[in-house]
Amino acid sequence: MAFELKVPSPGESISEVEIAQWLVSDGDYVEKDQVICEVDSDKATLELPSEASGVIKLIAEEGQTVAVGEVVAEIDTDAEAPAGKSSGGAKKEESAKAPDPMPAKEEKKTEEKKEAPSANQDKSYATGHPSAAAKKLMDENNISSGQISGTGKDGRITKQDVVAAMAAGINAAPVQGWGGSRDQRREKMSMLRRKIAERLVSVKNETAMLTTFNEIDMSPVMELRKKYKDQFREHHDVNLGFMSFFTKAVTEALNHFPAVNAQIDGKEILFHDYADIGIAVSSPKGLMVPILRNAEQMSLADIEKEIKRLAIKARDGKLSVDEMTGGTFTITNGGVFGSMMSTPIINPPQVAILGMHNIVERPVAINGKVEIRPMMYVALSYDHRIIDGKESVGFLVKIKEMIENPVKIVFGGKAPEEILLNL
Repeated sequence: MAFELKVPSPGESISEVEIAQWLVSDGDYVEKDQVICEVDSDKATLELPSEASGVIKLIAEEGQTVAVGEVVAEIDTDAEAPAGKSSGGAKKEESAKAPDPMPAKEEKKTEEKKEAPSANQDKSYATGHPSAAAKKLMDENNISSGQISGTGKDGRITKQDVVAAMAAGINAAPVQGWGGSRDQRREKMSMLRRKIAERLVSVKNETAMLTTFNEIDMSPVMELRKKYKDQFREHHDVNLGFMSFFTKAVTEALNHFPAVNAQIDGKEILFHDYADIGIAVSSPKGLMVPILRNAEQMSLADIEKEIKRLAIKARDGKLSVDEMTGGTFTITNGGVFGSMMSTPIINPPQVAILGMHNIVERPVAINGKVEIRPMMYVALSYDHRIIDGKESVGFLVKIKEMIENPVKIVFGGKAPEEILLNL
């Protein structure tokens, strides 16, 4: 019986996906619930599991765009499971037992090319390139494309090829400069990258985006973190970072400036009585923005745990569409890459985004004296159509006040004395 494997719907607004990578070969025996394919939507990379056991026949090709509900593979459920490896693996074993005399010479030539790479590189590099997962693993282990023979379509190097080569004892490539071969290669933009590009251009064209800046003395937070980080980690089983302080400061500032937490809906302004904070994280597939739901109700420990969970899923390419849908405000931290100052782009349909940057010791005037303090520039990009300059500046000042006096975070942006005096 032939079982048709169809593309499930990743979300309500998604009508098509792109086959990013087949994890099995045509004719392999697959088990039920085995992940056989990775598909890219315009929001996330998703894994496609097999819904039955049997021998698989691939219909869609890598890089092909298919509609939701379209058949991408067929599984012969009447086929018997082989004793041991899959049919694809068995064929490889048979071919390995009876080698042709010629491959020995080819292997020798390949070894020579590894030692002295030139403009005419080996076939695995010339006809294919590493998949995203393979490239990540190769970069982490300093392995070049010329050291691995790809078994994927058109010689494409898969993650399994890299793992097998490493298990066989492949030596990492010596650190070298540019090859100077003047070769070129083209890669098709993923559906996710194309969607990001479209959204960024639309933001520039459709919003009145401005950016305002301020600087924050990080000494109080750094001293607090240094004093309690070990105790915090032991008690909550998570590290205490700066992002949780900024997230809490943002939620309190949004409460004071609700327009920054709003969005434009036609001729109306939609205000939110909650703060769903998007945290921009870098992943192998590109920039992802998972959402912390109701961050205004979270403690610092809750925020750190949720950020850690979402960051790991983003790194592994396992974020769901629901985990990236929505959001009323976004925080991005370019400081982890060394950025001193930037103008972040709004994440629509939101109307503002906060940019954090690196912490640098700089001389500043404190009570008439010059002192060296760890300072951070912060930037707020906002849509001037509904956020005025007074609100944008006031929002950043409120964050500055709370970070420089962390106790205010606990008391809704006010100092304990102000609450006592009902100010």
